[in-house]
Amino acid sequence: MARVETTSNRPYHLVIFGASGFTGQFVVEEVARTASEGPKGSLKWAVAGRSKQKLEKVLEQAAEVLGKPELRTEVDVIVADVGEPDSLAAMCKQAVIVLNCVGPYRFFGEPVVKACVENGAHHIDISGEPQFLEGMQLNYSSQAAEKGVFVIGSCGFDSIPADMGVIYTRDQFKGTLTAVESFLTVSMGPEGGCIHDGTWQSAIYGFADSQNLQSLRRKFNHKPLPTVGSKLRRRGALFYSNEIQEYALPFMGSDPSVVKRTQRFLAEEYQATPVQYGAYAGVGGIGNIIRLMFAGMMFWLLVKFGWGRNLLIKYPEFFSFGMFSKAGPTRKQMEGSSFRFSFYGEGYTDGQDPAQGKPNAKIRTLIQGPEAGYVATPIAMVQAALTMLNEPAALPKKGGVYSPGAAFAKTTLIDRLNKHGIMFSVI
Repeated sequence: MARVETTSNRPYHLVIFGASGFTGQFVVEEVARTASEGPKGSLKWAVAGRSKQKLEKVLEQAAEVLGKPELRTEVDVIVADVGEPDSLAAMCKQAVIVLNCVGPYRFFGEPVVKACVENGAHHIDISGEPQFLEGMQLNYSSQAAEKGVFVIGSCGFDSIPADMGVIYTRDQFKGTLTAVESFLTVSMGPEGGCIHDGTWQSAIYGFADSQNLQSLRRKFNHKPLPTVGSKLRRRGALFYSNEIQEYALPFMGSDPSVVKRTQRFLAEEYQATPVQYGAYAGVGGIGNIIRLMFAGMMFWLLVKFGWGRNLLIKYPEFFSFGMFSKAGPTRKQMEGSSFRFSFYGEGYTDGQDPAQGKPNAKIRTLIQGPEAGYVATPIAMVQAALTMLNEPAALPKKGGVYSPGAAFAKTTLIDRLNKHGIMFSVI
């Protein structure tokens, strides 16, 4: 069972590392909002990062936004830097769980994972970078298992809705679920919206380095997952989706790889039938498609060259048609934004043999939530941490590096998310 108690040597349930970053600020506010949900109704927590001054400013801003002046004096500040291993070790020794908000994770993630594993702290991140996530599994899973440490990646909008959404759909299906397709649509309010350019940078480096991801995957020596029922057909690069009544394309994020890792774990650990998964995102009408094609062509041309990557990083707003910006969205923009994830599943009713004939039953589920990047992500990350603290017996039997679905399949995480505005339902 995961160790989740604080001690005099390990005084904090949670330490938010990178609290002064763009996303970190919102994670701090979410932890402050939900502190009463900690073990025995209280949560001991601290913020950490390179600059004491900036961290104090973050607490000041959270105190103002939430009307909780006590945050200025009651939350401890820890100075720690990715480039200084001793400072990371000192931070990890004080935490039950480190919430790691410092990205791009391909550059800054591994030292934190290493420090957590070596110093007995669990690690939760919000990475949407498959290369980092799978690299950590390859390099640290056995060491984490020995130490009883849980390293759980992609616990933000990437990829809790998709991963837990597939599990929820499977659990609601009466019979054997064999395939799911998800369609993501995002709505903006009158103020519009954008994404902070940290995500843009992660995408740039991820696409530039996609060859290495393939060679990394070969090192696992995984056997292909068995296909149960009809093989899920891949859709085209751009198509009109009758499901969501708009044009859609394959979802470019980490969701498909995270869901696949979860399905492999559940099949190997619990002999569950692996669910095939296809992920798509709605892009709206023809005007959006034309903009997207231009942006996509420029991105693909530039991302292959060092000078091109520098240009993309320097001018995110120009090259993404305003979708990404160095300033990130305003609070007003966030208030007006929301997401919808529609899941279309198929399988076989009880008594039907999946080896015989086509699937004979369907299910549709929906996850709806607030703005994805800086409202839903902190909610998902903090609820993942609170689930760990409150339900250690429901986690996998031993430590290791896990995807969210693998770690939380047997917990009440979905119920917790429902209570905080990320709503799961059957349609």
